[in-house]
Amino acid sequence: MAKSAPKQLVVCVENEGFAASLEKRKIYVALRDLAAEKHGMLRVIDESGEDYMYPKAFFRSIALPQPVKKAVLAAA
Repeated sequence: MAKSAPKQLVVCVENEGFAASLEKRKIYVALRDLAAEKHGMLRVIDESGEDYMYPKAFFRSIALPQPVKKAVLAAA
């Protein structure tokens, strides 16, 4: 996935079957992937540091103040 893809912050609310890759209540960076979205999936940079597709239902979008979002993305 291209590094320049628009990034969104999401929080993990479920990790059934992916406990080693996703932590509940943790903020993740999601990358825009129209093909994944058509299948109810979300492309997320997980604990491995790589981006993989997970069920969209495992996450909720979050909105943070711009300075906080910038800091979170810089730390990712």
